[in-house]
Amino acid sequence: MSVSFLTASPSRQRKSATQTSTQAQSTPGRLQLFTLLVGSKSLCTQIPAEPLTVRQQNNGIRSIILNNPKKRNALSLSMLESLRSNILADIDSDDLRVIVISAKGPVFSSGHDLKELTSAQGRDYHFKVFQACSEVMTLIQDIPVPVIAMVNGVATAAGCQLVASCDIAVVTEKSTFATPGVNVGLFCSTPAVAIGRAVPKKVAMEMLFTGSPISAQDALLHGLVSKVVPEERLEHETLAIARRVCQASRPVVALGKATFHRQMAQGWDAAYATASRVMVENLALRDGQEGIRAFIEKRKPVWTNKAEKAHDE
Repeated sequence: MSVSFLTASPSRQRKSATQTSTQAQSTPGRLQLFTLLVGSKSLCTQIPAEPLTVRQQNNGIRSIILNNPKKRNALSLSMLESLRSNILADIDSDDLRVIVISAKGPVFSSGHDLKELTSAQGRDYHFKVFQACSEVMTLIQDIPVPVIAMVNGVATAAGCQLVASCDIAVVTEKSTFATPGVNVGLFCSTPAVAIGRAVPKKVAMEMLFTGSPISAQDALLHGLVSKVVPEERLEHETLAIARRVCQASRPVVALGKATFHRQMAQGWDAAYATASRVMVENLALRDGQEGIRAFIEKRKPVWTNKAEKAHDE
């Protein structure tokens, strides 16, 4: 759109305005239009707000980018809702095989937006924020495809919770992880749910009680992340894992993921009972039998990527 009329010389502007004012006496609609255009320059120059998350998908790999670096990719209620929407979009499509969550800027996520957690917002709003966060973290484990965190920077509080909730986490050497809520008077109780299930108890308690960050190497040592790589190799290494996931059968991966999380919450005997039953279910899948035949025949399997049965269970 041309905006040259906004930068005309003062004399031309006065002359143009006088002519327009005279014409407007008989045509009020033109005056209203002129006022709208000239009196509100911002309408001509306003830049559309960028989305809080950006979703792209190619060859079975969905990329979701946290896209609010000016606010350190804080997990505001709006950010959580956007992330949830991007995760759930066409989640049952055979074309979707794996999700990679990354972030724009030097901070993966700083956690909740503390401006949303003041008394002015009220108890009901606070509950809504934490409920939305819990739903997103649980959703990551419940969906049928693996979720990979690709981290290049700082992940704190609910941001660290997001990393811990993902199935796999690939991070750079400069990345750090912390639960500093205790230092601002808000203990990281909800992040502790995911982190406490990812690292040893005493490591989690030190992080929670002190708020001190741990390095990428310490995060790897304690099981919070899967792999530490140089910054220039981050995308390459993450996509290598994602592509390997894409080579497997979608229903087999989905069944395996669901079973893993289920049995982890069970006792030893119950876990083995669950896993044994699911192994039999897996064998009943057409892709389960195709994989075995391909191995015996020394060829690559040809997956249907559908939860079809080869025989009755």
